[in-house]
Amino acid sequence: MYYEVRGEGEPLLLLHGGMGIGNDWRHIFAADPDGYRVIVPDLRGHGQSTNPARRFTFRQCRRDILALLDHLRIARTKAIGMSMGAKTLLHVATMQPDRIAAMVLVSATPYFPQPLRTAAAQFTREAFERLSDAERNVLRSRHVHGDEQILQLYDMTRSFATSYDDMAFTPTLLGTITARTLIVHGDRELFIRSRWRLSYFAGFRNRRSGLYRMAPMDLCSVRWRRRLLPLRWSISQARHRLLARSSSRPRRRV
Repeated sequence: MYYEVRGEGEPLLLLHGGMGIGNDWRHIFAADPDGYRVIVPDLRGHGQSTNPARRFTFRQCRRDILALLDHLRIARTKAIGMSMGAKTLLHVATMQPDRIAAMVLVSATPYFPQPLRTAAAQFTREAFERLSDAERNVLRSRHVHGDEQILQLYDMTRSFATSYDDMAFTPTLLGTITARTLIVHGDRELFIRSRWRLSYFAGFRNRRSGLYRMAPMDLCSVRWRRRLLPLRWSISQARHRLLARSSSRPRRRV
């Protein structure tokens, strides 16, 4: 697993979304937050990380993250996860609740809704071949181990269409999470409905958790960079609510 560790202070783990890389967080944080030791990995099979197993599960990704924290001798951390990264945090926070002090979950789902399964099924290897040269070159610049790595990421995404046990968080299981949690969703996300979001939030027993609805936009239908940029204000608010250190230390807005 490729990862970067920067800065000094309280640990802050940043987990990117599917088909993303750790460096995507530069679209959220113009500079690393002051007072934090930032841990930014490329998740299994993404970016500069490899995937020797040639298959992906969130359970395995959870084990990767816990092994990384153990390697860095980090017993407890705060964290922000985007989509796939947020789903991974759900696994970490339910398997070892004491490891996560506070977390922001952006576009997380405790299971795969049917609209997401339908979209995931379209990530065939033939779909990759239908991309323009420019689009394929962008993917190659991000995932550096060749086209087979990218094709495996397509296989990973397509597998979500038929996966029923990897993401299967019941309200009872969500209730084991002890971390302060902020749940962030787009107001018009294609795959996540308002009633479902409220039932998702209700599963958290920690009453200091919160549900934040972003300004109206469709996160699922825009390009990656445009998808990340509107989160800057939301993540700033998340830092204010969940990641702030004691009031005696100055806070930096990002």
